[in-house]
Amino acid sequence: MTDRPETSVPTPRRLICFGCGTEFTCNLAGPCWCSDETYRLPMPVDGGDCLCPTCMRKAAAQMSSSPIS
Repeated sequence: MTDRPETSVPTPRRLICFGCGTEFTCNLAGPCWCSDETYRLPMPVDGGDCLCPTCMRKAAAQMSSSPIS
């Protein structure tokens, strides 16, 4: 008999939005809501975590309307 390690699928993470405090989920085991968006934002470098859909869309709109320096 061979013991095979069980492969477990991670459950979605429950997060608090770094921008507004709203609770939302992030699915590391499969497609997450952010992978369906038409834009990609850089990952936070200031110790923050993901943004909720509303805050991410606001940040993307601000980035697209900001002049390139």
